[in-house]
Amino acid sequence: MTYRCLLQMVLLLCFSTTALSMNYSLLRFQQRKSVAVCQKLLRQLPSTPQHCLEVRMDFQVPEEIKQAQQFRKEDAVLVIYEMLQQIFSILTRDFSSTGWSETIIEDLLVELHGQMNHLEPIQKEIMLKKNCTTGDMTVLHLKKYYFNLGQYLKSMEYNSCAWTVVRVQMLMNFSFLKSLTGYLHD
Repeated sequence: MTYRCLLQMVLLLCFSTTALSMNYSLLRFQQRKSVAVCQKLLRQLPSTPQHCLEVRMDFQVPEEIKQAQQFRKEDAVLVIYEMLQQIFSILTRDFSSTGWSETIIEDLLVELHGQMNHLEPIQKEIMLKKNCTTGDMTVLHLKKYYFNLGQYLKSMEYNSCAWTVVRVQMLMNFSFLKSLTGYLHD
């Protein structure tokens, strides 16, 4: 009996993944909902005092992200997926000096992982077609941006002020992600 239920669940997952890759409207809905949850979780993390603003720097968010009107849905998927992966990677670094709740970070990581799982089948389809798109160049610019964030944290020895600055960047990133999800339509 248990095996039959398990088989049904596996089949359902397979079919839903295939159906999902064809339904961008559902994906847009799921992403918007999840982005809102991530923003809420990030806002729950305590920020550090005003003096941390002195250690800010301009990380140079790629212009394409700020003005994404030219994105096709395929470009948006590639960019959103990359941003989620990079944010996930940054949040798995040493945040022990921040006083942040591990539970909130874990919830945030679970939410990010879920978003990536929803996007992955479509992202893989796009990568198989491998047409050079605007999204490809943007992904390269994003990698540099997130590399700079990681280097900043490392150079600041992952102190609470550095994490506060990065937290502000991530909140801004989720605003960009929210607007990018608008390009996910059938």
